Amino acid sequence: MFKILTLNNISVTGLDRLPLNNYEIASEIEQPDAILLRSFKMQDMEIPDTLKAVGRAGAGVNNIPVEKMTTMGIPVFNTPGANANAVKELVIAAMLMASRNLTQAWDYARNLEGDDAVIAKAVEAGKKKYVGTELPGKTLGVIGLGAIGGQIANAVIALGMNVIGYDPTVTIQHAWKLSAEVERALSFEELLSAADYITFHVPLIDATRNMLNAESIKHMKKNAIVLNFARGGIVDDAAIINALNEEQLYAYINDFPTNENKNHPRAVSLPHLGASTLEAEDNCAVMVADQVRDYLENGNITNSVNFPEMKMPRAGASRIAISNSNVPKMVGQITSVLADSGINIVDMLNKSRGDIAYNLLDLGTEVGEDIADKIKKIEGVLAVRII
Repeated sequence: MFKILTLNNISVTGLDRLPLNNYEIASEIEQPDAILLRSFKMQDMEIPDTLKAVGRAGAGVNNIPVEKMTTMGIPVFNTPGANANAVKELVIAAMLMASRNLTQAWDYARNLEGDDAVIAKAVEAGKKKYVGTELPGKTLGVIGLGAIGGQIANAVIALGMNVIGYDPTVTIQHAWKLSAEVERALSFEELLSAADYITFHVPLIDATRNMLNAESIKHMKKNAIVLNFARGGIVDDAAIINALNEEQLYAYINDFPTNENKNHPRAVSLPHLGASTLEAEDNCAVMVADQVRDYLENGNITNSVNFPEMKMPRAGASRIAISNSNVPKMVGQITSVLADSGINIVDMLNKSRGDIAYNLLDLGTEVGEDIADKIKKIEGVLAVRII
């Protein structure tokens, strides 16, 4: 029986993927085998020594101490692309909000006073303040062409927009899904100078923190519109508010309210709604539950942010999963333990990612914890599981 600790509400549609005859799931549970969460901050949490996996029902993992998990031999899973459509729709809505001055116009209309005749007269007199622009013919710059950025790029082309994208690390898988009409920018500055709108879809890491700042804003078109539905911190709030005040930029629509941006007349700050749809929550929960289940039951790894991708069909009488430091001679030492115990290896797969290596070994006979204990004594071995 596997024990699953949920640190946030996880969609029942996802939890139903974990059969009750083999899984105990609760928001309070001791010695969990896995943790499922959304936005709960794990940094100060005491990590139980029984923990084998962490599953984030979403893409960002800033709330998880990934490096610490890696040193403990614990893979962290996320769900890239599961919420892509939800974010895509919100970004398109945000472009329309900014282009047509919808929030400012709505605020004007709902504060009108007087009888209906007076209001009607005020509407006709005031609507010219909120004249907007249309999307066709404008250029959207997409920073990050992964699952979300790619869907947005393709969708706005269908609306008659031009798209320029910047992503020096785009995968072949995602590149194949992009429309041929998406123009490639060779630098961030090239994209900024060409775009009427820019939207960010990159993780918050050292390289992207304050990616849009006072210096980079100088490369942008006058009256450009900035959209940030990726992570707070990618855009320098102080710099963008200053650019709005100086009428260098036209609007800033974002999902991360701060005291600097939430009350500015040309900024619209939403309460982190990017993936907040019932469909996205279900998709994320299903994906992360399936990934954690496959890892616990088979040792396979899909969509881990700190471990290599690993899938191997089951063979033999038992399987051992081993996490270790990515240093020379580890495989030899592990296989020597098995050979010295007279255990035959039926199949084996070894992959590495950065400083971590992961091994799946299918064995000709069933083995006990005594074999796992011998392997754990090898210097550099982080975790061993008999599956």
